[in-house]
Amino acid sequence: MLKASYYLNPDVVFLAKDLIGKTLCTRINNKLTCGIITETEAYAGVVDKASHAYGGRRTHRTETMYNKGGVSYVYLCYGIHRLFNIVTNIKDEPHAVLVRAIYPTKGIKEIEKRRGLKFSPNFCVGPGKVSQALGIDLLHNNISLTGNELWLQDDKVNIKESDILVGPRIGIDYAGEDAKLPYRFWTEKRDFK
Repeated sequence: MLKASYYLNPDVVFLAKDLIGKTLCTRINNKLTCGIITETEAYAGVVDKASHAYGGRRTHRTETMYNKGGVSYVYLCYGIHRLFNIVTNIKDEPHAVLVRAIYPTKGIKEIEKRRGLKFSPNFCVGPGKVSQALGIDLLHNNISLTGNELWLQDDKVNIKESDILVGPRIGIDYAGEDAKLPYRFWTEKRDFK
């Protein structure tokens, strides 16, 4: 399990990249499911026009982002998708990393059941699909990532610097110039041995 101190790093862009290859796990209704993180996006708080906390916005929904790093931020997108984010940085610095894709490694049968599909290399690509696959719902907002329900671990997956691609985030045209920032990281590698 990643230590609580890992999430306090003030560089959310570094963390978004560093999380590629880490494993996200859930134990929900006593069912363990895990997947290697293969795509993330960084959201740099009050100065980032794409962030829910841009300009210091504090609402019932965004309050979780202002917590000390190391908790989940789960919100509803388009009224249907639950999106899982990792809150980072110190208290009152609302940084977060959106997990956009995973490669399932444990609990495949349960993941197939939740997704209603048979396993394929890309069937957990898309942030709504990640939450669905791992059983993450709005009830899992503001949960410690060092507990036994939702956590991240480093399984020492072999991902080289050259395996990680960098580009602008997706679906944030409203953010103007900030939409072009290279805050999205992903790997197309699928052989994680």
